[in-house]
Amino acid sequence: MNFPADLKYTKDHEWMRIEGDVATIGITDFAQGELGDIVFVEIETNGQTLAAHEVFGTVEAVKTVSDLYMPVAGTIIDVNNALADDPASVNNDPYQSGWMIKVKMDSGADTSHLMDASTYQSSL
Repeated sequence: MNFPADLKYTKDHEWMRIEGDVATIGITDFAQGELGDIVFVEIETNGQTLAAHEVFGTVEAVKTVSDLYMPVAGTIIDVNNALADDPASVNNDPYQSGWMIKVKMDSGADTSHLMDASTYQSSL
């Protein structure tokens, strides 16, 4: 499994790449492996401001549907619309083409609960 060192991770298996006040968010390699073949990603929260731990969408695999949780408070400013045509990119490349949303983080957004790669990997 792949756990890029430049990312932050949540206990709910989302990853977050922070660049200034914008965070790109998706699910981890571990999460996509546990879910199996992803057939649908639904994110209807573009433009909305959500609190940390609120559901921003769902991911559907062959056998289950799982909620996707905001790692930090912020406003969703972009959604990866390519996932509508190719949800399997979450399986094939979860950290690049399989990203899900971009969020403008709230000023002072709490990131203290996020884990680095080694801490996340040891939590599995």
